[in-house]
Amino acid sequence: MADLKLPKLPDRTSVKLTITMSPGLKSALDDYAAMYAESYDTREPISELIPAILMSFLDSDRAFQKARAARRGQAAPRASG
Repeated sequence: MADLKLPKLPDRTSVKLTITMSPGLKSALDDYAAMYAESYDTREPISELIPAILMSFLDSDRAFQKARAARRGQAAPRASG
């Protein structure tokens, strides 16, 4: 077996999740989607933006990253930049 640098890809099976949100949050997401479209000259549905927004939030939460790594018995990832 070859010793490849690229590890085996993780499970990429999508999971559908239905949520309920306040009208204010829906309005904020609509505004974000509109600003995204203006910034990148491409319209994306909110359902496509939400996973990226959530991942960005989780990736930027250092306390969460540290606690998650500790729970899994791993070192917390270092912040870049």
